[in-house]
Amino acid sequence: MARLADLGDQTYCYLTTVGRRSGRRHTIEIWFALSGSTLYLLSGERDRSDWVRNLLARPAVGVRIGDEEFTGHARVVADAAEDAQARELVSGKYQPDYAGDLSEWKSGSLPIAVDLPQVRL
Repeated sequence: MARLADLGDQTYCYLTTVGRRSGRRHTIEIWFALSGSTLYLLSGERDRSDWVRNLLARPAVGVRIGDEEFTGHARVVADAAEDAQARELVSGKYQPDYAGDLSEWKSGSLPIAVDLPQVRL
């Protein structure tokens, strides 16, 4: 089992939420960044995204990074300092290799945090 910190260079994570109406599992591929045991995501559609609406209704989520799977608790980032950190971490990870400008996405997105358990070897 990998340490969580060793998974941060993966390109995508896979977030599984439970549908707020259907009760079915929904998995999306999404950009992410890690800080300690917290995974950060940015929703360009803010709280209009189905995955965000789902986790607001049921914050228990599944996350797969590489071959490792976790369960976590998702939340909208409310603290101003954590908000700035989330935006910087996620956009900073992808902007260097992205052909376009992510600054509008960075500033306009809704930051989501998923608190994950620490993985021990």
